[in-house]
Amino acid sequence: MPNYLTPGVYVEEVAAGPRPLQAVGTSTAGFVGVAPTREARPNEAVAINDWSQFRRVFTAENSTSTALGQAVFGFFANGGSRCYVVNIGSAESIVGGGGGRSGLRALEEIDEVAIIAAPGFHDAEAHDALIGQCERLGDRFAILDCPPQVEDLDDLAEIAELDATGAPSGSGLRPRSSPGGYGAFYFPWITARDPIDGSIKPTAPSGYLAGVYARTDAGRGVHKAPANEPIQGALGLTYRVTHAEQGSLNSAGVNCLRSLPGAGIRVWGARTVAAAASEWRYVPVRRLFNMVRETIAIGTRWTVFEPNDATLWKAISRDVRAFLTGLWRDGALQGTTAEEAFFVKCDAETNPPDVIQAGQVVILVGIAPVRPAEFIVFRIGQKESGFDLEATR
Repeated sequence: MPNYLTPGVYVEEVAAGPRPLQAVGTSTAGFVGVAPTREARPNEAVAINDWSQFRRVFTAENSTSTALGQAVFGFFANGGSRCYVVNIGSAESIVGGGGGRSGLRALEEIDEVAIIAAPGFHDAEAHDALIGQCERLGDRFAILDCPPQVEDLDDLAEIAELDATGAPSGSGLRPRSSPGGYGAFYFPWITARDPIDGSIKPTAPSGYLAGVYARTDAGRGVHKAPANEPIQGALGLTYRVTHAEQGSLNSAGVNCLRSLPGAGIRVWGARTVAAAASEWRYVPVRRLFNMVRETIAIGTRWTVFEPNDATLWKAISRDVRAFLTGLWRDGALQGTTAEEAFFVKCDAETNPPDVIQAGQVVILVGIAPVRPAEFIVFRIGQKESGFDLEATR
């Protein structure tokens, strides 16, 4: 308390009311691969804000086209606004050697990154490294490329395995399962015009899809599935998936890119690489939880070293409840009332004396995410007065 010695009127500004939790960004991508100029900024996470900046940093007059360059171009062409690029130079693996921050490891320190991909790398080692980083950090999501050519579609549904030497074993091509659903696998490659040499060629879709993710986040929110969305710049597909073929692929967690009459080339799947019965089987559910968890963690940092009592518990509950109410109003959570959409509990029950003595404050948060309407079923019946049409989800 200040000392008031002179008679008069004193005005103080006192912080009061909730501390708004600002949702963290979800659309910043991190790309790892071989740059058109191999020696440009090797193993360094470089922030890139548009395609022209990428060209200035990672290309030269004699540069050759690479999957990384195609991916960054596709990212910005589809609505992306910011990404980090790691050039692994002449390395054949995205996994950095030794204990240094090389390769994919260079992205670990960038908290801003919410989507990661290794354009053109489609082996089991690359898939495992991408998924593993997402599982370990819990704040990002991996977009995984399939091989450019697939002879048997059944191989896409079979998980790739490695032998004792790390070499591929068997014909499986699908990434390993992630219990938390931290990645999504897409088939097939697209054909697109190369931004460096101008030719039309098969192109790994992960960079283009990262742009679709970013565009959907900006237009609708992270709770909207990045599916049934057009892929800007895609001129064709290396394989035309039929309706029947997609049935088995979708069940195995393989998201198909389809060329649909009158709609162009679209993303036609929103499954993760989690098990088919998992609560994390949908891309928007996993990414929504990532955003909510990180937002709450960052937005409640002010609580560190505060007195651990009922006043603190009420303040935390108030701030988190206000944030989740905003999500519910935006349509990210299901329920006709806020009470149906989420719960927040931080009181003496979650913080008994032993927890307080340990210097901890525990808050329980539960949310009911909106899941995508993956199957629309029309039930058509005949009545005496005509047809009866009922649509269900």
